[in-house]
Amino acid sequence: MLSLLKKKPETAPVSEMPPWHPDLRNAARLPDTKVVRTAFFINGAFVFLALGLLLWFSYQEYKLHNLERQIADWDQAINRDKKESDHFVALYGKFQAELARINEVNDFVKSKPAVSQLLMHLGETLPKDIALDAYEQQAQGVTLRGTVRGTPDQASGYASAYLDQLRTDSVLAKYFDDFGFSGQGVSRNAQTHRLSLQLFLHFKNAPKGEKR
Repeated sequence: MLSLLKKKPETAPVSEMPPWHPDLRNAARLPDTKVVRTAFFINGAFVFLALGLLLWFSYQEYKLHNLERQIADWDQAINRDKKESDHFVALYGKFQAELARINEVNDFVKSKPAVSQLLMHLGETLPKDIALDAYEQQAQGVTLRGTVRGTPDQASGYASAYLDQLRTDSVLAKYFDDFGFSGQGVSRNAQTHRLSLQLFLHFKNAPKGEKR
């Protein structure tokens, strides 16, 4: 019973024992013990960036070199073919000049009526009191010379009526833009003692100012 009534002795506090040798380490000067250091990644990123820039500049230099080589080849081809090209350009210029002249002649011919067709039309529409004696075609137009039957007063009336008929002729209107008397108009012929008639039909687009 006594043993039970005795107080258990309190546990003695654990005393911290000093190390068996003093700690003389300087933590700030100890080496980094990491397996992969942060500086490795930074340096690696700069290396890859430098390699990428080097490859890009190398590719651009390669493209520039190829372009310069192509330009040199083109210049050489141009210099080689320049003489022949200039020759063909000169020939083409002469061809254009000749073509312009041909087109001008064709336009002029097409704008003028055929003499045979015009004479047939004039003969078919000629009044019975007027006879055509001469037909003369110039660059500006056509001159008609004829004889008018009847007295002077009648002849003047026949001539004026024929001039009005020519002005209203739809076929002649395709080629002529002006109709009128030329020279002395209606005059007496000293040899035949008849009245002579002279008319001038002006071509369209022909220069004005010709002597009638």
